[in-house]
Amino acid sequence: MTFTLSLISEVTLTEKDDKIILQAPIRTALKKATPTRQVIFEHPQSGLISALNYLKSSQKTHVQMKALVVATDGKAAGENFDAELQKLINTGWVCHSVFPLATAIPIVEKNYRFESPEIEQLQGKFTLSRFAYLHQDQGTTIIECPLSQSKIVALDWRCGALLAKLSQPQTASSLSAEIPNITEEIAQKFLALLMATQMLSPETEPTPLMYWEFHDLLYHSRSRMGRHNNPSGGTMRFLGKTEHLPIVKPPMSDKVIKLVQPNLEYLSQIDIPLTKALELRQSIREYDEQPIRVQQLGKLLYCCARIKKIETMETEEFGTWHFSYRPYPCGGAIYELEVYPVVNRCQGLEAGVYHYQPLEHCLYQISDWNADVEELIEDAYKSSGEQDKPQILLVITARFGRLFWKYESIAYALILKHVGVLYQTFYLMATGMHLAPCALGIGDSDHFAKITGLDYYEESSVGEFLLGSVRS
Repeated sequence: MTFTLSLISEVTLTEKDDKIILQAPIRTALKKATPTRQVIFEHPQSGLISALNYLKSSQKTHVQMKALVVATDGKAAGENFDAELQKLINTGWVCHSVFPLATAIPIVEKNYRFESPEIEQLQGKFTLSRFAYLHQDQGTTIIECPLSQSKIVALDWRCGALLAKLSQPQTASSLSAEIPNITEEIAQKFLALLMATQMLSPETEPTPLMYWEFHDLLYHSRSRMGRHNNPSGGTMRFLGKTEHLPIVKPPMSDKVIKLVQPNLEYLSQIDIPLTKALELRQSIREYDEQPIRVQQLGKLLYCCARIKKIETMETEEFGTWHFSYRPYPCGGAIYELEVYPVVNRCQGLEAGVYHYQPLEHCLYQISDWNADVEELIEDAYKSSGEQDKPQILLVITARFGRLFWKYESIAYALILKHVGVLYQTFYLMATGMHLAPCALGIGDSDHFAKITGLDYYEESSVGEFLLGSVRS
């Protein structure tokens, strides 16, 4: 199938000293446009020069450019052009277009694969992949799919119409019907573009693919390197645009409950060994008649989630940078997680919702016991297998902007990793304290936002952990 070819927009073409230099930036974690890669053509003949200029300006197909090279430079030069063009394609520098509909742009920077299907492969009916999705980006309509190494840019509204029709099985003939100025040949080329970029659904879905839900595969592919060229890592993308959120969240109420600070030196002498804690660790959902004590809750929070110290670092590139040390690890020492104890039964503490202040080691009560809080406990009870009503539910939230300010592509994945290490820290500490711990796999972020008044997009619950007294 014949496509119009062009270089990606980032590639520059320079003629200098009897050379043609193609150059493009390499995206890295901290700097989006440096360093660069180069492809140099030494002593290029006139046919190759013309073909490369056409490739830069997106005016010819492969067949047309090769014919130009052969006519001007000879048959051997044409074969060499095939090889050089394939190298540029594999590098992720070449776009494939079906005018007037769409352009496929590589989103990987090495080992890019674009295999144009044969005409025989386009016979029959096709549907759009269940993993493909359409979104708007800077005024352009984009079609992407986590199965693909490309993104497709829609050049015309009719591209969207064709995609809508592909929600049902279509042949090239039925696909082109009733869409203005779209011939069966154009529809066939469009199907070929989707097939080459893995955006059509296979006749029989491979077993490994069957297990994936749409959002899981998209999240996996976009938070790891390999299937996109988005900036990734600590790009400091909001530096100079917004202020970084403070290390310690401002108080949420004026009702403060001071917690007892445990003696760590004494604890280090009497605590069980780490190996024993690891071996004994288990999820416990049954509790003693005597509920957990506020002193025990305070000890667990102090040993697992307090701020041990705050430091300031001066850097040339990013200015003043504040970070903290806590008992569990965190990317960039940013610590975006907050802990909210939701108390059902606890000796020495009224039922309600509290926020843990990790620097002062205290609780701020932000809600009394009410029907909404009871529903939160009931949801946790159902999620945990309906054995005993939870005594304390520790709701873990993330102040998204604190982590998103620095990290790109991997930010939400980092949050979930941080939740995991905090879960394990809670587990081990609770085991050593002879308490009943249990992590939950799901919670209602909207309901928690309603109770606390949190903005769902600014700070939202990302984890839940049950805590109680062990049954005698």
